[in-house]
Amino acid sequence: MSTTQSERLRELLEPLVTSQGLDLEEIAVDSVGRKRVLRVVVDSDSGADLDAIADVSRALSARLDETNAMGDAAYDLEVGTPGAERLLTEHRHFVRAVDRLVKFQLAEDGELVARILDVDEEGLDVEVPGVKGRKATTRRLGFPEIARARVQVEFNRKDKKDMTEEEEA
Repeated sequence: MSTTQSERLRELLEPLVTSQGLDLEEIAVDSVGRKRVLRVVVDSDSGADLDAIADVSRALSARLDETNAMGDAAYDLEVGTPGAERLLTEHRHFVRAVDRLVKFQLAEDGELVARILDVDEEGLDVEVPGVKGRKATTRRLGFPEIARARVQVEFNRKDKKDMTEEEEA
């Protein structure tokens, strides 16, 4: 039997989120002044667009109202996606981050910033950018080696099409 309000809400809402084709990534209940805020974070392999967020938000609101799971006190429901610099904690998160730049905190070897190339059940292959004109190198990371991983925002990244055109020139 679940013990915390977040666990009970997850049990109640996760099947509904899954039926909408999304994954329930996070649930948090916070107090903001006199109100409570229920934050629900959802995602999918192909991402969650605004229509999907709106649909799941209406479904969650209806379920919460019919079960009175949040009690009688006022609360706000906020449904969103993980955001640009998401923390990678599940295998599916690493799969979704293929081709993204990630900052890894390694269990024993410090820190590494690399692009995820491929993910399997044991770990991932990454490309470590070259420094001072050197070529990028590839490296294998097993999941046990990774203490933390967070996607990095890239403002100046050239997409594959631009890189191919430069190589041909």
